Amino acid sequence: MAQTLEQALADFSPGLPFAVALSGGADSTALLLACARRWPGQVRAVHIHHGLQAAADDFERHCRVLCLALQVPLVVRRVQARHAPGQSPEDAARQARYASLAEAVLNDWPEVRDVALAQHADDQVETLLIALSRGAGLPGLASMPAHWQRLGLHWHRPCLAMPSLALRQWLQRQGQSWIEDPSNTNESFTRNRIRARILPVLAETLPAFRETFSRSAAHAAQAQEVLDEVAAQDLALVGVPPRIQALQQLSRARQSLVLRHWLRQHHAATPSTAQLHELLDQLAACTTRGHRLHIKVGQGFMAREAQRLVWHSTAAQS
Repeated sequence: MAQTLEQALADFSPGLPFAVALSGGADSTALLLACARRWPGQVRAVHIHHGLQAAADDFERHCRVLCLALQVPLVVRRVQARHAPGQSPEDAARQARYASLAEAVLNDWPEVRDVALAQHADDQVETLLIALSRGAGLPGLASMPAHWQRLGLHWHRPCLAMPSLALRQWLQRQGQSWIEDPSNTNESFTRNRIRARILPVLAETLPAFRETFSRSAAHAAQAQEVLDEVAAQDLALVGVPPRIQALQQLSRARQSLVLRHWLRQHHAATPSTAQLHELLDQLAACTTRGHRLHIKVGQGFMAREAQRLVWHSTAAQS
């Protein structure tokens, strides 16, 4: 059974004071209003103005009016997110949004260390389905965590068990308006097609799909935590950068695991499945001192230097 907003906040224990990421849409409007009522005087708001659509100014105006009425301090940041080659505009905007949110909180409210985001159960299902469509592994299937640390802050998603409709119905009962994002009806975006076409069918066929899908994502996240621990232990054994001979003592599956972990933790690089398979094949063939290795991995390349694997960024050379 889906939570109510009051139940969701009863399970939410942020450090005080804390900030809410406020877009001006229904979800974040509901979250800010409920938080301001539950923790009066302890809530701050940050609005990120992307300038990506004509309605952006309407979102900002709504946020200013709402925060003035609630007596919630508001900071507005403007960002222009440019996507790199091969990166989607949505991913670029998301990364720019998080960076700008963190910068605003840390600069304007140094006493704040917690940020609440308004993603809900429908967002979680959409994220899981997109991950499945891309053939993602456990990190992708784990979808969105309810709590994590990044950029010096604690991030929270207290509404992950609530359907979008429940948030909108709650707002209507409060007599509170919001700004509707016109891009939500643009079905050129995969997430919008899932929302418009797939979620209604799932609701009819599998009425409890939000709860069961969320539970599967939580199981994947728990399994990934165990694998991260194993990868960290293996990386301590093979060294940084990894020693080829030490890697070869591991099974192919653990080689894959530790190499992904090393690249992610030390180089913020993510190899594709094809790149990783080629790398593992080449690693198995490294049986002589003179064997050379040069494979594209992420936005860089992997090479053999002496008895170790090293990764070089091509972006740093351009």
